[in-house]
Amino acid sequence: MTKQSVLVTGGAGYIGSHVIQQLSQAGHRITALDNLGRGFRHAVTAGELIVGDVGDFALVSRILAEYAIDTVMHFAAHTIVPESVADPLKYYGNNTCSTRSLLQACSQNGVRQFIFSSTAAVYGMPSEGYADEKSPTSPINAYGTSKLMSEWMLRDVAAVTPLRYVALRYFNVAGADPSGRIGQATKGATLLTKVACEAMVGKRDAVSIFGTDYPTPDGTGVRDYLHVVDLASAHVNALDYLLAGGRSVTLNCGYGHGYSVREVLRMVEAVGGMPLVVREEARRAGDPPYLVARADRIRAELGWNPRHDDLREIVTSSLSFERKLLAEPWS
Repeated sequence: MTKQSVLVTGGAGYIGSHVIQQLSQAGHRITALDNLGRGFRHAVTAGELIVGDVGDFALVSRILAEYAIDTVMHFAAHTIVPESVADPLKYYGNNTCSTRSLLQACSQNGVRQFIFSSTAAVYGMPSEGYADEKSPTSPINAYGTSKLMSEWMLRDVAAVTPLRYVALRYFNVAGADPSGRIGQATKGATLLTKVACEAMVGKRDAVSIFGTDYPTPDGTGVRDYLHVVDLASAHVNALDYLLAGGRSVTLNCGYGHGYSVREVLRMVEAVGGMPLVVREEARRAGDPPYLVARADRIRAELGWNPRHDDLREIVTSSLSFERKLLAEPWS
């Protein structure tokens, strides 16, 4: 496959850094763009890191031209659901408006392949708890809406330019690189596995369950937990697909089954070897009770073959990286 010059926005972040690791292994030339608001220099294990904002049209245009960028993988975004409910304009500004600026720069500089980090939050609260790509999009928070608006812009730009895209709607990303080089180091993170592992190593005094009265088997929310390494491989598969002439497509990325909050916490306790202090709190605004992928299409379209679909493996890699951070904090 032809090697590409790839711009990875948000490349110093949790997901972007894992994708960079795999792009490098595949031999692609990598330029990362990150403002380091939530990312870390340590996380960029290949290519060149440029510090700046994806919404800076002049900067992005210069990067696209100077580095002869063929492909953009766009991860830079705010991603915290409760924050998006409390401060929606922050999300429309950073997620939607910055994506619009990026797409304009791509259009003017001849970028042909675009891979977009979207989210299952575009589905809102699907009636059966499962969502496939044809399920109605009805986001219930500004995070999901900001991503859906970006999907629409991408669709419309691709309709009138040579750009082709893959938009991947992620479900709940978790885990860390099994080698321990990178993982989620974001301060104040809200993802359940990360929070529980922080509590296990003593960085938090407790872990909260937000909502115990959902219509689920144990009353807590159920999600499709996806290992970040498998998610990263989906992006490399998406690039291969586009380079082979694939048409623009939007795909779910998940395993197709879910675990409840209590099940995840029990696994963290089992792997960590000690009980967690658990607090039961009210539901958070913007959280659906049950959200699991129907994800047959991504396997058929991209040839995606996930290898880490195991909750114990996800938790083990997360906890291992958390212990590493405890010994060697990232600044």
